[in-house]
Amino acid sequence: MFALNLDTEDSRRGNEAGVIIAIDGPSGAGKSTLAKRLARELGYIYLDTGAMYRALALKLLRQGVDLADDAKMAQLVASTSIDLGDNDGKLAVLLDGADVAGEIRTPEVSQMASKSSALKVVRARLLELQRAVGRRGSVVAEGRDIGTVVFPQAEVKIFLDASTRE
Repeated sequence: MFALNLDTEDSRRGNEAGVIIAIDGPSGAGKSTLAKRLARELGYIYLDTGAMYRALALKLLRQGVDLADDAKMAQLVASTSIDLGDNDGKLAVLLDGADVAGEIRTPEVSQMASKSSALKVVRARLLELQRAVGRRGSVVAEGRDIGTVVFPQAEVKIFLDASTRE
């Protein structure tokens, strides 16, 4: 069992929002599993950065935007809203207000997310949206560079590593 004391200075001062918990580590170490369970146990939002990239990729596919068209990409990315929430215990992924959680796990969306995440304009916008979720507090976040780039101020940082056998 994993015990975590979340009695932070902010909570002692009466700040209603909980802390940001950032979980980083190599692929396959169990970051997502831990993050989902911890968020559920604490009643926190699970910030799935991959789902956010997938949501944007879904919009790119729907709009048929050429990734090489810098002007159109900048316009589309700037006008995109992505938020995360809870939908009866399941992750809600809100793309421009509509829950697309059931549509973002296809091979086509995965391929587009992989391609589009390499673009600076996409990474900058997603960073902005991820930090917006974090500002609300009570977040368990996992993903690449989550504790160093996205939330360097996170109150709790976990680097999770495991052998392939584990």
